[in-house]
Amino acid sequence: MKIHREGLATILLTFVVLALINGAVFYFSGNTLTLQIIAAFSLALFLFIISFFRIPNREMKHGESLVLAPCDGKVVVIEETYEPEYFKDKRLQVSIFMSPANVHVNRNPISGQVKLSQYHSGKYLVAWHPKSSTENERHTVVIGNGKTDVLVRQIAGALARRIVNYLKPGMEVTQNEEMGFIKFGSRVDLYLPVGTQVSVQLDQVVRAGQTVIATL
Repeated sequence: MKIHREGLATILLTFVVLALINGAVFYFSGNTLTLQIIAAFSLALFLFIISFFRIPNREMKHGESLVLAPCDGKVVVIEETYEPEYFKDKRLQVSIFMSPANVHVNRNPISGQVKLSQYHSGKYLVAWHPKSSTENERHTVVIGNGKTDVLVRQIAGALARRIVNYLKPGMEVTQNEEMGFIKFGSRVDLYLPVGTQVSVQLDQVVRAGQTVIATL
C-alpha cells in the first residue's frame, strides 16, 4: 500500500494540529483519563486520514472492449438519461457513490484520447442527490478510443471541496492509469452509448480497475 501524493500535505497538517492539541492537553490538564481519551481520538483520526489517501496494491484487469470501474464505491444509478454538456443526447448513466471509507483514486475506464477535460464550480449537494451531476462542483472528461466515446464525471459531495484531475485535451491515456482524485465523500458518473451491455447491478460494490462496468 502507498499513500497518494494529494494527501501528503493533509496528513502532515493533521499530525501537527493533533500534536499541538495533545501537547496543550498534557501541559494544562493533569487528568490522566482526559489525556487518554484525547490521545485515542487523535490516533483514530490520524489513522483514518492516512487510510483515506491510501493506494492499495491490486491486480488490474484490461480489455479494449471493457469499461472498468473508475473508482471504488457502490453503484447507485443505472438509467438512460439526457447528457447536456458534451453529447447532448440520451446516454446510459452509471453512477458510483464513494463513501469517506472508500479508496478515492479515480482511474481511466478505457484507453484512448482525451477529447474534453473541463472543470465546473458549483454547489455541494449530497452526492446521491439527482441534481448533483449538473449543479455540484464537478470535472468532466471524455475519452475516445476510435470506436466510441465515454464520458466520466467526477462530482464533489457535501464534504468534498476539491476535485483533482490530471488529464488535458489531446492526451493519450491508458486504461487504469490515474485520472484524478476527489477529497472525501463524492461520486463518479459514467455516460455510455444507449444499449451498452452493463455488467453491474444497483447497490453492487465495485473496485477501480477490477470491476467490469460494461462491455462496449
